[in-house]
Amino acid sequence: MTVYTCLPNIDAMLTCIYDAWASGKGHQNIRLALEPVGQYSFTDEYIFVEENHAKAEKVMNAVNFKISPHVYSELAFAAMAYEEDVLDNIFHVMILGFAYGANVLEMVHYKDVMRNREIRTRLGKEVCSFKEFVRFHEIKKSVYVAHIEPKSRLLPAIADHFEDRMPSEHWMIVDDTHKEAVVHPKDEHYYFWYLNDDEFEQLLLTENQKDEYTDMWKTFFDSIAIKERKNIACQNNLFPKWKRKHAVEFM
Repeated sequence: MTVYTCLPNIDAMLTCIYDAWASGKGHQNIRLALEPVGQYSFTDEYIFVEENHAKAEKVMNAVNFKISPHVYSELAFAAMAYEEDVLDNIFHVMILGFAYGANVLEMVHYKDVMRNREIRTRLGKEVCSFKEFVRFHEIKKSVYVAHIEPKSRLLPAIADHFEDRMPSEHWMIVDDTHKEAVVHPKDEHYYFWYLNDDEFEQLLLTENQKDEYTDMWKTFFDSIAIKERKNIACQNNLFPKWKRKHAVEFM
């Protein structure tokens, strides 16, 4: 078995798919995986694929024109997920798509399509929850920073949501898990930034700063609570503890 590996970003993943497809080794003899690989096998050959924008664009265009833009959109969305098999799954769904066309995502009698649906459903729930759970701190006058620790690389899926709601504010959302950030200058379009260690350490300090909005939110949270109706089990179900680390009302 030949295992093609790459970094977990969309261009690198599409490049990996291109090289695996072009290898001519046969789809049954190929597996795709994201770095870092959790468990190496002595019987497999591992090939690391460098990101290549031209190759990535060819795969993107092929899926858009030969299958459908909707299928590409859904597969690109799934590519943000943390599941170890997500890249290999996308590769096999593409193979089915080139064979059967635009309705491939409805062909749930294929295990790869069903698995892809499971990944997208779980990821969709994670994205929706973090749209609700993001908490901003004001670090300077009208400059807001929020920290999150998602399992998946979901910043691209939530950036539009906050740009639509805070178009005239300076804000940043930092993904502490993957050391990435989305930065939104006032009245401009957002952009993504990969943080080096020094930048990341500096941004971690932003949560230690006091601001009036944080205090107001804590006061509101405490004042509307009804002690007699407190339900910890229900709260843990609706707002899991692993998502609470950066929620100011629980600090």
